[in-house]
Amino acid sequence: MNNPHPKEWRAQDYSQNYIADYKPFNFVDGEGVRNSLYVSGCLFACEGCFNKAVQNFRYGKPFTQELEDTIIKDLSHDYVQGMTLLGGEPFLNTEVCLKVVDRIKEEFGDTKDIWSWTGYTFEELLLETSDKLELLDKIDILVDGRFELSKRNLNLQFRGSSNQRIIDVKKSLAEGQAVIWDKCHDAEISYEQIKKSELI
Repeated sequence: MNNPHPKEWRAQDYSQNYIADYKPFNFVDGEGVRNSLYVSGCLFACEGCFNKAVQNFRYGKPFTQELEDTIIKDLSHDYVQGMTLLGGEPFLNTEVCLKVVDRIKEEFGDTKDIWSWTGYTFEELLLETSDKLELLDKIDILVDGRFELSKRNLNLQFRGSSNQRIIDVKKSLAEGQAVIWDKCHDAEISYEQIKKSELI
């Protein structure tokens, strides 16, 4: 796993503006029905990463205006709650992510929420470059921190290891410290445990 110094990794030095995938109308990448954009490229190289191919900044295909328009069309449905940015590392692809987020704000105001996953911690992002701070300021919920295989826990909501947090960004920025999302609810029993008990 790589641990950068503040401002060591600059999106402008790494991003190729590629995306790995776009998945509309899903239920797994945050609360409610969501559209998910998976950007390409990540430098954290966490042990146990579930999709190592996406660590490559030229994996997939270039982000296009056509895809941006498709995202906006898909978000226009009333039943779609919001947009999720994943990767790869969204905060190393700020040009693409800010373009999408700014268009969403222009079209929908605050009626659609924005979630993002990141390998950075909230505290690390506060010490980062202006583009990362701008993106942080424009999202609502941040799932932060490197995936740590030794802390893997299948009972956790929307995250893979116990060090990761679901953060209410607006409240956190207002208070100057990480505030956990008030709807965070981890399971007490995992799917694997349920299936095993059914066999007994």
